[in-house]
Amino acid sequence: MFTVRQFCYIHMINYDQLQCADSFQEHLCSHNVERKDLFEYICCLLFSTDGTLLLGASSLSGRNWQGSVWIYSEPEQAPSEGFCKAGVQTEAGVTDVQWVAEKGVAVASDSGALELWELAEDERLLMNRFTKYEHDHIVTTVSPITGESSAVTGSMDCRIKVWDLSQETVVTTYNVHTQPVNCVTCSPTDESLFVSCGQDGRVLMWDRRKPDKPASRIDVEFPSCSPTTAVWHPHQRSTIAFGDKLGNVTVKDFLGSEPARVKKIHSRRVNSLAFSTNSVPLLASVSDDCSLAVMNSDLQEIFRDRQHQDFAKGVCWLHGDSNRLTTVGWDHLVLHHTVTPNTESSS
Repeated sequence: MFTVRQFCYIHMINYDQLQCADSFQEHLCSHNVERKDLFEYICCLLFSTDGTLLLGASSLSGRNWQGSVWIYSEPEQAPSEGFCKAGVQTEAGVTDVQWVAEKGVAVASDSGALELWELAEDERLLMNRFTKYEHDHIVTTVSPITGESSAVTGSMDCRIKVWDLSQETVVTTYNVHTQPVNCVTCSPTDESLFVSCGQDGRVLMWDRRKPDKPASRIDVEFPSCSPTTAVWHPHQRSTIAFGDKLGNVTVKDFLGSEPARVKKIHSRRVNSLAFSTNSVPLLASVSDDCSLAVMNSDLQEIFRDRQHQDFAKGVCWLHGDSNRLTTVGWDHLVLHHTVTPNTESSS
C-alpha cells in the first residue's frame, strides 16, 4: 500500500509539509475534493474496441489505500457506481489498468502485485484469476503484449517484468533502470518490442529477441528531466511520443535521422498521452496543470480544455473516432470531449 512518503515521492510534493495525516488531508482538501469523494480518485481509463469504458481509481486516504475497477457499457454514465456494468474493490490502490483480450483486465497495484480480473459470462461480475506479488515496490505501469497472453510491468523497485498471463508467472526480469520505472508501453505491431521510461531520465527501447543486450537507449532532449509517460504511434512502427515532469512533449522516430520534435505543452508534469486511431492521428496529453491538450502531427495545439479541478491523470480516444476522447482526474470527473480545432472547453 502507499504511504504518505511514497505518495510525495511519486507526485513530487514536499514531504516535510505533509508529515502528519492531518496535513495530508488538508492537501487533499486544498484540491477542492470533498471527503465523501476521497475513496475514488480516478487515475486511469481505457476504451475497448467496442466502446466499453474501463476505469481504475484509488482512495488516497486511511492507513491502507484501497482501489476499485469499474466497467461501463455506456461511458456517458461514468463515474456513477449505479450504472456500471461490473465493478470490484481491490485491497490496494490501483495505478494502471489495461484490457487483456476481450474480457480480461490487468491491474497494476501499489501493493507490488499484478492482478488479473475477468468478466463473468453474463458480464455482470469481475472474477479474480490471480494476484501475484512479484515486485518489491509499487507497480506503476502495465502494458499487454500484442497478440499474446502476456504483459509487461514496471515498478518503483526499478525492475521490469515480462509475464505469461496464461501460466500466471513471470518469465523474464530486467534490472537496467537505476531509479523507479514510470511507464512501459508495448508496440502495437511487434510483440517483441516495448519502451520504458524511468526517473533516471532514460527512455529505453527493448527487444525481447536479444537476450544478451535487450535494451538500447533513445536519445532525449532533456536527459536530466525525468520522462513520465510514453505511447507508440499507431501507424509508424518506429515513432513514439513521451512526456516529462516539466510539461514537455516529444515525438521521435528512433530509427530515423530527423531530430525529435519537442514542445512545452504543459506547465507541470505530463501524466498520460494518447494517439487517436484515425489515418492522421492527433496526440492528446493531460497533466498536473489540470488541462487537456490536443496537438496535430507538428505538435501544434489545436484544442485545450481546462475543466478538471485537480490533477488530470488519464486520457483515451474512442476507437475509430478522430474527434472524441475522454479524460479522468483526481476531481472524480470523467469528462467527454469533442475536439474542435482552436477551441477551448468543448465538452
